[in-house]
Amino acid sequence: MISDFIYKYYIDPIRYEQPYNTVETITYAIFLILAVYLIYRWFRQSEFSLDEKFVLATLPYVVFGGVLRVVQDTHMIQGDIQFALVTPFIYVVIFAYAFGILLLSRYLEKSGFTDNYMKIYSGLGIFSVFVTALVLIAWGMNHTRIDLYVLVTILAMAASASFAVWTFMRYVLSWKYVGDPLYLTLLIGQLLDASATSFGIDLHPGVKYIEQHVVGSQLIDLTGTAFVMFPLKLVVLFPAIYVMQLYRKEANPAFWNLVLLAMITVGLAPGIRDMVRMVLYV
Repeated sequence: MISDFIYKYYIDPIRYEQPYNTVETITYAIFLILAVYLIYRWFRQSEFSLDEKFVLATLPYVVFGGVLRVVQDTHMIQGDIQFALVTPFIYVVIFAYAFGILLLSRYLEKSGFTDNYMKIYSGLGIFSVFVTALVLIAWGMNHTRIDLYVLVTILAMAASASFAVWTFMRYVLSWKYVGDPLYLTLLIGQLLDASATSFGIDLHPGVKYIEQHVVGSQLIDLTGTAFVMFPLKLVVLFPAIYVMQLYRKEANPAFWNLVLLAMITVGLAPGIRDMVRMVLYV
């Protein structure tokens, strides 16, 4: 009976690419909270500084996770190994990869190879994105297509929405702190996710995509449009940024940065993934 439950709510949705169910969503949310706490505990005992520079240096790995996820969408990798690139396993893969490079970068700094391990850490993250993007471009040119109209449209939607929301926060609400690069990244990542979802479901010229998350799919069914994702994101973003800033000075800086990194990841990575797969028609 337990095995039936596991297959129904965890294994089958991954194997058969089904939308997320409520049990999955709650479970992964719990694991995310636990992972953030454990990572924070490790950083407290390590020699690494979990500051704004570290978060910015880690962003290439968030983007890398998004484009790497598309590799599974294309099914260029066959067999069960492909499921290592599906949530939640891909988060483990990306974490292990980034963590290994972080330790290597620190070792190279101590060995005198570099004067700043962050350069190697972020540089290898950017290189990973570049290599994966080249693989996807080559695959698209040989198997489907590369639609630059889709790319430009989604980016334009995300840029316009981000600028409008940022302007309102900065000049109407007088939240001067939204000029912080991390808040900007959070806004752009979440609204890129909303833009890609809205375009893919309502406007994509070749493929009919669906919303895989529970709350989003229910709201889309209720309203009849995927553009409901924008107000959904704003309902979360406004209080989230306000609360984060409220406790910024009081909270442990390392924990604050890690929580913000997690918030950026759950928006930016899916947004990148959705946009790239729509460009490739997969």
